[in-house]
Amino acid sequence: MTSKQRSYLKSLASTLDPVFQVGKSSLTPEVTAAIEECFNTRELIKVTVLKNCLDDPKEIAQVVAERTHSQVVQVIGRKFILYKPDKKNPKIVLPRA
Repeated sequence: MTSKQRSYLKSLASTLDPVFQVGKSSLTPEVTAAIEECFNTRELIKVTVLKNCLDDPKEIAQVVAERTHSQVVQVIGRKFILYKPDKKNPKIVLPRA
């Protein structure tokens, strides 16, 4: 992903509300499965890591991205943005590299 594409996705995500929250029990298989399922209807997802979660948000973002086969667009504070294009009918068209 180029910096231009990443910037475009950041601008789209700025208006999104967080869809999921990672809490005290950190990253459970249920949370990962729910995020994976959400990619069936969305291509861009924002996730919040709550203050009572002791894990690093960057590490959580990387693990979720690996498990869901998505890409980390950005990690800001305790929020991160994931992108996974829809293979059959992509809604977001990225700028060319």
